Amino acid sequence: MIEGKALARVWADPVFTEFGSLNVLPLIYDEMKQRCNILVFDSETARKRVARIALEEAGHGRKHPVFRFHHGDGDYVCEVRYGSGTANALQRGLWTNTKNGLKYFESVTNGWIDYSHNHILVKLFSHALVATSKGHEAALEKLKQDIEEQKMQSKLA
Repeated sequence: MIEGKALARVWADPVFTEFGSLNVLPLIYDEMKQRCNILVFDSETARKRVARIALEEAGHGRKHPVFRFHHGDGDYVCEVRYGSGTANALQRGLWTNTKNGLKYFESVTNGWIDYSHNHILVKLFSHALVATSKGHEAALEKLKQDIEEQKMQSKLA
């Protein structure tokens, strides 16, 4: 278990220098109801509230250990999964169980949005999640132009 000054040394380690600039943007969907919710992980708040890190050894169906980050009340914040070269992408890296760490997320979509009649929107989200910032900037400019055109049309109507 890591707490107190030892926790400060963990945050100061070069491996965590990018923690605050990570883009954790989960797209949670309910396929049965054809709705989704897009959330942003608030890494700054999470980091400030982490009070201890606990190592959970391999077991319980896992081949690799997990370092679980908890805040002062013991509630789950996030975890770092460690796996060797044999581990798949789900077995290593920074993760959070969205349901358990919900207080560290903000909804970009202000809750669930229905996509049952807008499959283009889902395609847009899926592409945005894997595009580079350069692609995001270009797409954002196009979207801003579209919004301005809508404003102009509504003024003319």
